[in-house]
Amino acid sequence: MRSIMAPSISTAMLLLLPFGLLVAVILVVYPNEFALQSLMSGPSCQNNAGVTDVVGVAVDFRLLIGVLTLPGLYERRNLIRAVYALQQASLPASRVVDVRFVFCRVASEEERVLVALEAMRYGDVVELDLCTENMDNGKTYSYFSSVPALFGGSPYDFVMKTDDDTFFRLPQLAESLGRAPREDLYYGCRVPCDMRRQGKDEYMSGMGYVLSWDLVEWIAAAELIRNRTAGPEDWTLRKWFGLGGKAKNWVDAKPAMYDFPQPGDACAHELVPDTIAVHKLKNNERWATTLKYFNFTGGSSRPSSSATFDHFRG
Repeated sequence: MRSIMAPSISTAMLLLLPFGLLVAVILVVYPNEFALQSLMSGPSCQNNAGVTDVVGVAVDFRLLIGVLTLPGLYERRNLIRAVYALQQASLPASRVVDVRFVFCRVASEEERVLVALEAMRYGDVVELDLCTENMDNGKTYSYFSSVPALFGGSPYDFVMKTDDDTFFRLPQLAESLGRAPREDLYYGCRVPCDMRRQGKDEYMSGMGYVLSWDLVEWIAAAELIRNRTAGPEDWTLRKWFGLGGKAKNWVDAKPAMYDFPQPGDACAHELVPDTIAVHKLKNNERWATTLKYFNFTGGSSRPSSSATFDHFRG
């Protein structure tokens, strides 16, 4: 009898194990606030110039890049994740760049499970519990206002908001930020590109802008802007700074930040060697063209002979 029962118990355990793991994922990954916070913040080191990290290198600055995206865009996140991971070795050890993917609360049960697995695997996903998915109705505010709570224990010097159709060359970005002010900083591609209008009509393009940590803390605390979050996110951010008398230090990275070449776009021009960022990479063809120009594949569309890559020919 025992020899018959033993396989049945083992079979039952095997059947129940996946269900138990799924329950554990849901319970651990989705608490009431900042649903993926514990999985996403990841390891971090101390802030500010002069502080020494674990390998004995004095940290010049730390930059957080928040890529605002949608839960279902797994392929795009994997592409961007690879592109930024491959650039880390080219960064000076004194300049730390962390990348996180940011979206509002996940509504679909299917996506909740898949995003939870992604967060557990990579530790770079941020779900904002207090907003529903949107483009220009407060998502950027939710992101910036959540950053001090998520990362305040080890604050960054700079915080970026960017989109999943923008490619940044991290070494060039880090070199540019190394010369930028550490307080009251508003860095990016100043628009409009086809004219210069003074005052309220100018702002940094939503393709990607960087704020100093003090401005991020101000956004999180300012009652003045809490109910002023609707509208085009890049223009709205500039409006907040005008209301609060903030962001005195503008740094315009144009023409090193620009749109992908296309007719009729005043912010677009041909790809150039001294690029910091290229925007409007709306499809894989544009990503491939841009990455090839900057020699991400070693000048070849095929893997190098040293790469681990199985190629089958029928």
